[in-house]
Parts: sequence; structure tokens; C-alpha cells
Amino acid sequence: MRAIVAAVLVLVPSTAWAQSNQGTVSITIYDQQALVEDTRVLTLPTGEVHHEFREVSAAIRPETVSLEGDAIEIAEQNFDFDLLSPASLMRAAEGESITLIRRNPATGAEATEQARVLAVNGGVVIEVGGKIEVLRDDGQPVRVVFDDIPENLRASPTLSVTFDSERAGSRSLRLSYLTSGLGWNADYVGVFDEERRTMDLQGWVTLTNTTGTAFPDAELTLAAGDVVKLNQRAAQRNRNNSYSPGSGYRAGTERSEEDETVGDLYLYPIEGRTTVATNQKKQISFLDAAGVAASRAYRYSCSWICQSEEPGSAESIIDFNTGAKGGLGRALPAGVARVYMRDANGKARFVGESRIPHTPAGSDMKIVTGYAFDVKVRPIVDKRERVTDEEWTRAAEYRIVSNAGVEVVTVNQRREFWRTEMRYVLTNARDIPVTVELIQDGLNGFSRGTRMTGESLPGEQRTPWQRVWQVRIPANGETEVTATFLTDF
Repeated sequence: MRAIVAAVLVLVPSTAWAQSNQGTVSITIYDQQALVEDTRVLTLPTGEVHHEFREVSAAIRPETVSLEGDAIEIAEQNFDFDLLSPASLMRAAEGESITLIRRNPATGAEATEQARVLAVNGGVVIEVGGKIEVLRDDGQPVRVVFDDIPENLRASPTLSVTFDSERAGSRSLRLSYLTSGLGWNADYVGVFDEERRTMDLQGWVTLTNTTGTAFPDAELTLAAGDVVKLNQRAAQRNRNNSYSPGSGYRAGTERSEEDETVGDLYLYPIEGRTTVATNQKKQISFLDAAGVAASRAYRYSCSWICQSEEPGSAESIIDFNTGAKGGLGRALPAGVARVYMRDANGKARFVGESRIPHTPAGSDMKIVTGYAFDVKVRPIVDKRERVTDEEWTRAAEYRIVSNAGVEVVTVNQRREFWRTEMRYVLTNARDIPVTVELIQDGLNGFSRGTRMTGESLPGEQRTPWQRVWQVRIPANGETEVTATFLTDF
């Protein structure tokens, strides 16, 4: 150890003032990366300065580095990421001499001898006294002493910058860079009260730091939204705009005064300063809303002709609005929402979870928590038959190019059309009435040729593919819905 300390003293020349650790750090954390702003106060001479910014992120993207300061001009920068370790010391000593200290286990006496490092490839091969040995890591009482520390090894990740200083004196330099290894995700905990039709909603962010560098006493801001990175555009868009199958929402148009934005990103500053340790997950509360208006609903989706011999369970959904009128008035970053309900004894019970996308304020949210035990739907095909051409005649117009001119021609097509008569039997074993959103999916949305010719309950053509009914089922009762539609397949 004494030899290493001496070497460190040799490596620190008279320009030691040009080396420093982290200063005042501000971090903006995105989904899979972060912007680090590190402000350090330095005393600089006039002329060329070589400065080492120590303790930068080990996952820094060097091409994103920006250095700002008064009266300086950058000439060169290097990122030194080969860190000081026993393995890196040994690799750097290839072809050089080292000192071995062997201790006799019986007597405790130590013997010193010189060795030359021949190779470090899955082990250390050395030459001692004209013989070749393998330096084994098997607990034998052998120590290795190095005469100095190689200039290219650093105790922490270091960004070396060479710049011209126009004048001497103390000033602030701000180092900015992007880094991977820092990210965050949102999690929501909702406690739903069905009797009061309200939900208490808490939001937590989980910060993850795998950069290999700690950031003590940092100012943190979380950025929610899609930031395009090369080669990751589609994957990131799909990840942040995705949500659990069967969930859904109507996008809102509100903007809360509490929400801070820049461009199309929402910013969530974390109050006070906090330390983000390396290899750490840290949870911070960012939302606490009580009494948000919410209700329980049910939904069943029938994919095209989905006749079943057995009733299927309807999806159980928690409905709420993120607008101010509903008691929330906040935009919600993408994340996982977990819902709890209290039982008859007042104990909270977990009832389900769904992933939600980035959601503006004023949105109608549907959190699918699971499948209802008591609310069932059985779809039945009562009749399916071919429709004659007289019942449905179809003609299509085509624009064709002929002799450099454009003609409009009519082509009579002989196609097959079908009439389908569906019946949906909905049952409710609960002691209160419920409403089920019944969806007939898989209708012909491509040719838009579906025609609804009869239904026992007025429905909504939500999309060319979907017909939707809001079906009220009495307590411990049953409701039937019938529908007849024509399709060209």
C-alpha cells in the first residue's frame, strides 16, 4: 500500500487544482436515459488547461458532452473509463516487472522476489527466476506489489478536457451530458370504495441507477413523454403508449396548473435534494389524491362469431376521470396501476392491476382489474344464413388509365353476403344491479360493409369493427340482448 500511495503523490503534479469531484448536480431523468448537469467552481490560470472531471457517469455518452463557462474555449476531450482494479492493474503491467511477497504459512516469514508479467488472459502468467509460473487466485499467501499506478487508470470514471482559459481567476463551469443507466417508472396505488364511489390514489416513482456512479445531494426532475433516440423510435413509442390488453381510455384535453411542461414533455421536479446511490432503486412519492370519483363497471368483448357453450366472465373495470371535476386534475405518466378494495372488516385486498399509457388530464380511464366471478355472458349464434343478391346489391367504381386518359367505369361484383343473428345472455349473481359494456368485435371494418338490421337494445357503432351496448342486469337476474347484422364474409 505504501508504494501505491507514493505513486499517487507522484501522479498529482502542481496542476492538482485542475482535478475535482462532482459539484452541484442537477439530473433530468427520462425513461431510459438522463441529462446530468454538473456545475463546479474552479480556479483557473491563463492559457491551456487540462482538467479532469472525476466521478462522471460510467455510462456517459461522450458525444453528448457540453462544457459551458465564461472565457473558455474547448480544444479536446477524452473519456477515461478503464477504472483502477486488481485486474486492470495486472493488465497494465504486461511486459513489466512486479514484486511478489510470499508468506510461509508455517513460520509467517515473508520472502520478496521480482517477477515479470507475460500475459493476462483468463489468468496471470509470470516469469520468476527464469521459470514460467501461473499466479493462482486460490487463497495462497501471495501478495503483488506494483511500483506505480498507470496513467490511464482512474479510481472513478473521468472526463478529461483540454481548453483555453482567456483569463485567470475563479469561475463556474457547467458540464452537461446524457447518460444511460438512469431511468424511472411510475406505479400507482388506488384504494377503491365502491359504496362511496371514490378512490384514493397515490403515485410513486421508482428511480433506478445502474450507471456505476453515485450522485449525492442531487436536484432531480422526472420527464414523462416520448423522447426519440436513434434506432429506438418504434420500440420506445410502443412501450410508452402501450397498456394492458382490454384496458382503455379516452384522451383528455385539460392542462393542470400544477403540471410543468417543456415542449411535449411533462416535468415532475422532486422537492428538495436527494442522493441517488449506484446500483440502487429509490422510491419517491409524487401524487396523493383522496376522494377521486370512481365507479366499478363490467365489459365483455365478443370477437366476431364467438359462440360458447359455457358463459364467460366479464372484465371487471374501475372507471375514473383524471380531470379536475373528478378530484384529480393531473396528467399521469405511463406506469402500472394497482387497485385495492376494503372488505367487510375494513382490510385492504388487492383486486388487480393494469398498465396505463401517458395520460393527459381530463381523460376517461378504465383500469381492468380482472374477471368477474358473478357477472357472466354467453354469446349464442341463433342463426347464420347466406343473403341473396337481391337483398344486397353492390357496385364499385374504379378509376382506370387508358390511352393517357382517365375513365370511370362501373364493375358489377357478384359477392357473398351473410345474415347473422346473435343472442347474448348476461347474468348477474350479485345482490346489486350492474351494467356491462357488451362489445361485438370483428365486424367488417375494411369494406365497411356491415349493416346492423336489428337489435333489441340501441347500440353505438364505436368503430367500423365494433358495435357496443350498455346492458343493465338486475340484481340476481338475467338480461338478453339480440342483434342481427349483414356482412360480406
